[in-house]
This record gives sequence, C-alpha cells and structure tokens, in this order.
Amino acid sequence: MFLSVVIPVMNEEGNIALLTSRIAEALAGIEHEVIFVDDGSSDRTVAEIEAYGSPVTRVLVLNRNYGQTTAMAAGIDAAEGELIVMLDGDMQNDPRDIPLMIQCMQEGNWDVVAGIRAKRQDGFLLRKVPSKIANWLIRRSTGVHMKDYGCTLKLFRSDVAKSLGLYGELHRYIPVLASMYGARMTQMEVRHHSRHAGVSKYGLGRTFKVASDLMLMLFFQKYGQRPMHLFGGSGLALFLVGVLINLYLLVEKIMVGSIGGRPLLFVGVLLTFTGIQLITTGFMADLIMRTYYESQNKKPYNIKKQILVQPRA
Repeated sequence: MFLSVVIPVMNEEGNIALLTSRIAEALAGIEHEVIFVDDGSSDRTVAEIEAYGSPVTRVLVLNRNYGQTTAMAAGIDAAEGELIVMLDGDMQNDPRDIPLMIQCMQEGNWDVVAGIRAKRQDGFLLRKVPSKIANWLIRRSTGVHMKDYGCTLKLFRSDVAKSLGLYGELHRYIPVLASMYGARMTQMEVRHHSRHAGVSKYGLGRTFKVASDLMLMLFFQKYGQRPMHLFGGSGLALFLVGVLINLYLLVEKIMVGSIGGRPLLFVGVLLTFTGIQLITTGFMADLIMRTYYESQNKKPYNIKKQILVQPRA
C-alpha cells in the first residue's frame, strides 16, 4: 500500500458523503486506503461511511469517545501505507492538497510535510487569536519553528508516524514529537474551507489543555530520558540553599540567642525538605524511565539506516 488516509470523526454525518467523493477524486490513480476512526459518534456517521465508502475504505469504531489524539493513534496503528496522511473529517481540509504534499515530500526527501492553513476560514476571536498565541508559545518554548501547529493535514512517512507515541491531547504537538524522533520536516500552504456541516468541537476551554500539555511536551523534549537532571539538579540547589540558611541561623542562635520567631527559619527548613523531595522524585522518575524502556525492550534511539561498506577490490 502506498498511501493511508487517516480521518478521525465524531458526529460528522453531514460531511461523509461529500468527503468520500472528494477523496476519491483527489486520489484517483494513487494506490491508497481510507481509514475512518469513529470516536464515539452518537449520530449516523458510521452508517454514512458504510453507505458512501468505497472498497478501499475501512472504519474503526471506538467503543467510546477518547479524543482526537487517541483516534489518530488508532488510525496510524492500523495504517498499512508507506505514507500516512492525517485529514480532518469536517471538510475544512481539502483532499486535493494531498497529491501536492506527496510531490513536495518526494522532491525534498522529507519525512513530514505539514500544512499551513492559507486564508483560514474560522472565527477571529474564538479560533484564530488563541491559535496564533498557542503557535507562538509552542515555537518559542520548544524551538521547533512550525507556522501552524493546529492544522491536522500532515503527511508522514510510515516509520515516523508510527513512532510518534500519541497520548492524551498531544496531536497539536506532532511536529515536536516528530522532531524528537529526528524527522526532517517542511511546511506548505494548503487550502482551508468553512465547515460544510455539523458543529465544531473546539472552544476556548482547550487553551488550558494546550498549556498543560506544553509543560509535558517540554519535559519530554528536554528531560524525557534523563529526568534526574531536572529533579536532581533543582532539588540539590534548593537543598544547598536551605542548608546554608540553617547553618547561618545555627551560628546566630549560638551567638545571639532565640531565632524561633524568624521567618527565615521556616524558609530554610522548607527549602531543605523540598530539595530532598525533589531529589527523591528524580530517583523515582529515573527508575520509571528505565522500566519503560527495558520492560518493553525499547531503545532510547532510532537507527535511520544501516550501511554495509563493501571491501575495495
């Protein structure tokens, strides 16, 4: 299989007929499969896919709503294509951009081609402004300079997509995960349309999820394989500051007298115990990290290719 199209859907019955038609037109002549992942729909989404899908269509019906990230992961796990493209089920992404992305990937030998929504057809205050702020914050924090993290339309080589490790709400951070894998990425502008039917599942409440996931992403990116460097370093610094404060107060106690009512005493004790706690957390996190890799026979690295050098004649 050359191409797998993965489409997470939830209550998108009004979009399925047109979406399947557009995909068939756009990918005519390209060997492909279409994998719909139904993320707990309560309407006729699955029935519409069965009615309008082609022989290359599969439907993965999840037993409940898990969220877009988990639905993407399920589709990627099931994909058999050499290339995997992610597509929204609300008709805002245009399937006609997929062949252009394939061409871009092949010409530049890229591992990931990410879409940039040109002339984005979304509300300004509730969608565009929060998205711009989130994109800026992620770029500055992670050092991965992608213009539009929120665009679902992305094309991957299969090995990259299957190594992303998508959990929780991390689909917005796919470029960061791909960068951690060592993927070569580029961007290109893609078309963006107004929603054809149905209701958007996005809102301002997602801002807090994005912020909390960003902290997790920064931890993965910088300390995922060496958590002791974060917890141990900061814990040791706090512990030493606390010890110095307590030594100073001990000398003052000997020379001056009572220090029981001084706030500095509580600060010193607090810093000392906090430092010990962080160091202990570092030990535990390091043990968990080792268990994660060793229990599943995982490696903390990925080999891109192996070259056998032939002896000279």
